[in-house]
Amino acid sequence: MAACTDKAEQLKKRVLVTGGTGLVGQAIRRVVEENPSDEEEWIFVSSKHADLTDFNATQVLFKKHQPTHVIHLAAMVGGLFRNLKYNLDFWRSNIKINDNVLQCAFLSGVRRCVSCLSTCIFPNETTYPIDETMVHNGPPHDSNFGYAYAKRMIDVQNRAYNAQHGCRFTSVIPTNVFGPCDNFNLEDGHVMPGLVHKVYIAKRDNEPFVVWGTGSPRRQFIYSYDLARLIMWVLKDYHETEPIILSVGEEDEISIKESAELVMEAMDFKGEVIYDTTKSDGQFKKTASNAKLLTYMPDFKFTPIRQALKETCDWFTENFHTARK
Repeated sequence: MAACTDKAEQLKKRVLVTGGTGLVGQAIRRVVEENPSDEEEWIFVSSKHADLTDFNATQVLFKKHQPTHVIHLAAMVGGLFRNLKYNLDFWRSNIKINDNVLQCAFLSGVRRCVSCLSTCIFPNETTYPIDETMVHNGPPHDSNFGYAYAKRMIDVQNRAYNAQHGCRFTSVIPTNVFGPCDNFNLEDGHVMPGLVHKVYIAKRDNEPFVVWGTGSPRRQFIYSYDLARLIMWVLKDYHETEPIILSVGEEDEISIKESAELVMEAMDFKGEVIYDTTKSDGQFKKTASNAKLLTYMPDFKFTPIRQALKETCDWFTENFHTARK
């Protein structure tokens, strides 16, 4: 078996990004392009390059690129209603993907692997704000337990690889991410991109803007560009195995209704708004503490949400015909 520290530190850093064409992967590409370095080579791969649910295909990918570092973003993902319907599929696919990537990272002697989790992994019944010590304190929300448990297991595996082999594997836990290159699917997408798409159609077709649910649930949103910058920092300068929450502060949590209003402002929509209360609200809140992040990065500046939403809405408008939706 290869050890996680086999590769000499003086080797040029070769970073493999799984899920590299998605929301966060493309934001990382933007950060890399803004900060070019001759000491780094970046490889962004997607499902068309390898089926990560297949161990042999994953191993071929790692042997081809011989990464020294990995940012693991690939996952089977979806919004509330897709999770409700396919919890088993989310569990099985993500368990396979994560196990294959981490095992191949170990076998390849990868020096550092950073995996991306989600705040949905936290217990449904908990105290707030949630922090990194509370991941395994109880079952997650019933709506997406398959995805949540699969993501939790990354933390378990990271600790096990470190304990048994000394691997420097860790994970980040972002709150709700949004930005350009998101999945704007109306049925399966997440909250913010779904709102952006709906407002676009309502404005284009002169129809009411329909928000699913009561609008009362609360969320913390992080712009994908900010998340990308923080993941780059984690890859280089965060040396713990334990996960770290990457999020705006508790004071920046807003309701879905407030989110919808901000999107309407960004899209200059002045039409009728309807809240369809026959649709599920999902988990009411999952307020996360970013206190640990602030001990490391007290001066980090998050992009103001109005600016981030304007950039996102402008990107979607300009790329409507080719955006994922």
